[in-house]
Amino acid sequence: MIIFGASGDLTRRKLMPALYQLYCFHKLPEGFRILGTGRIHYEDEAYQEYIGKELKEFLPSRDQDEEALKAFTSLLHYVAADPSKEEGYQAIKKRLEEMQGGGEKSSLLFYLATPPSLYGVIPPFLKKAGLHEEPNRIVVEKPFGYDLESARKLNQIYKSVFEEEQIYRIDHFLGKETVQNILAFRFANGIFEPLWNRNYIEYIEVTAVENMGVESRGGYFNSAGTLRDMVQNHLLQLVAITAMEPPVSFNADYFRNELLKIYESLTPFTQEQISRNIIRGQYTASDTNPAYRQEKDIPEDSRTETYVAMKIGIDNWRWSGVPFFIRTGKELPTKVTEIVVHFKDAPHQMFSYPGGKGKIVNTLILRIQPNEGIVLKFGMKLPGTGFQVQEVSMDFSYSQLSGEPVMDAYARLIEDCIAGDATLFNRSDVVESSWTFLEPVLTWWKEHAEAPLYGYPAGTWGPIESEALISSCGTSWTNPCKNLTDTDKYCEL
Repeated sequence: MIIFGASGDLTRRKLMPALYQLYCFHKLPEGFRILGTGRIHYEDEAYQEYIGKELKEFLPSRDQDEEALKAFTSLLHYVAADPSKEEGYQAIKKRLEEMQGGGEKSSLLFYLATPPSLYGVIPPFLKKAGLHEEPNRIVVEKPFGYDLESARKLNQIYKSVFEEEQIYRIDHFLGKETVQNILAFRFANGIFEPLWNRNYIEYIEVTAVENMGVESRGGYFNSAGTLRDMVQNHLLQLVAITAMEPPVSFNADYFRNELLKIYESLTPFTQEQISRNIIRGQYTASDTNPAYRQEKDIPEDSRTETYVAMKIGIDNWRWSGVPFFIRTGKELPTKVTEIVVHFKDAPHQMFSYPGGKGKIVNTLILRIQPNEGIVLKFGMKLPGTGFQVQEVSMDFSYSQLSGEPVMDAYARLIEDCIAGDATLFNRSDVVESSWTFLEPVLTWWKEHAEAPLYGYPAGTWGPIESEALISSCGTSWTNPCKNLTDTDKYCEL
């Protein structure tokens, strides 16, 4: 495995802990080695020592075994090379030949843990160096493109160097066990399938929010924004997995064919719908947190969104007329990712309810993080005389399963890359379809500087304007912000 950007943040925080986990679980193939490369100069021993220290910082203490750490870091090698210059690839090729010792050529897995600006630079240089041929593979981080045009150009570059089967466009959300368990929950059980459609579901919420700001990513984030950083990949993928039809067989082609059908069925945004069905916000200062415009590397007049709420539709037989409400943002009260399925009311309400509540709302909550699990809410009769019905919950946590270790999302996906299983990786047509859906929104925001951008204090649940978005269904978000009434803080920026 050759890692470009081997001393960068992604490598030390995510890739190396994931590879160490695979090593400890004996999931790396025999003879597997890692070659790091980057502009910084390291000897092998110095790089091994550097990664060893980083692993001790980012691994849970329970996973830190001195002998295992030493054995794992012995697999690490390093070569200094500038990925933007052709001569760097000759140095990489020479070092690979030295590592192979003149024996049979190894299969190579290239991982681009680099800034997106290098995604289109590296593949042609790999081809010139003769490092691109099958069975070699390449892994590319998100975001794959900045918009539809750039995504298409990137796809053209990669297809001129690699076959589609060699390209692994990674999104760590699809590596989470809880995301994959959505598929098992839907397709391994016959209980919910008859209900999983427009006849029984009122609407669906998809939420992925976090309680931190941009941290050290200010420069990148301000050029991207939440729509590109979260909606184009994570949120739309969760919608697609929730809404997709069962594939004929669970393999890469059939699975991604069904995902593509959902992307192509998303109701296109008209100009009127953009202003009516999309709320964008930016966090302002609170008593304990600075405003987005006060963060490092953020311009004082930035209009980059840190929060997006959207109402989207799917124009197909199963979901016609069922709204999907999605929201994502930074500096909200907590970090949570969940899908909430709201079922339609019982056709006739004949019972009484505590507190004067007029009905029981049946909801199914698929918790992706934290406290991974599933909650089903329904009504049950209270003990005693009369027929008062109260809402109760059946709550399942994945921690209740057998003692099998839960793989880190990156570990699971890297294991799939090594095995050549592309099921949980984005295909070129899926990537372009997601950008096609969002292109009118990006264009509208670019051409209309006056498009509303609403402020929300850091640590709250977003702009109160997002309540109007979901109230069209006569309800509110699972975690609403309408109780926050300090309108001076929620003005348009």
